[in-house]
Amino acid sequence: MDESRELGTRDIQSIDEDTGSSGRERSISPDTILSAVASEHRRATLNALDNASEKTLEYDVLVDRVADRVRDEDANLESVEHRQRVQIALHHTHLPKLDEARIIDYEAETGHVQFVGGELERDLLTLIQPYDVHV
Repeated sequence: MDESRELGTRDIQSIDEDTGSSGRERSISPDTILSAVASEHRRATLNALDNASEKTLEYDVLVDRVADRVRDEDANLESVEHRQRVQIALHHTHLPKLDEARIIDYEAETGHVQFVGGELERDLLTLIQPYDVHV
């Protein structure tokens, strides 16, 4: 064992081998995945990213796509207000939750959002889609 490393740490090469191209470990609990797709906003986000070329969208484009798909509870709101609500909800709640679940990479500084989920997440979205009222 290399004496310069502390016990319990892993070198960069072994991390890269375990995590694949996304740079994140893919060990995600079923509860985490189910919680991630429990929200209409998060399902709309994942669908928009999964359907995008290279599974990546700019933040503003993602906000527009989610706002188009998700209905606001107050039908009297103007589209600008609805978009602002979606934008705030995505930034403060939904994108961080999906990022924490390691299903997306969300870089708030650059405005890039990328789907890094695997086949399990895609299969789950496909299974849920027929029951989603707003599809």
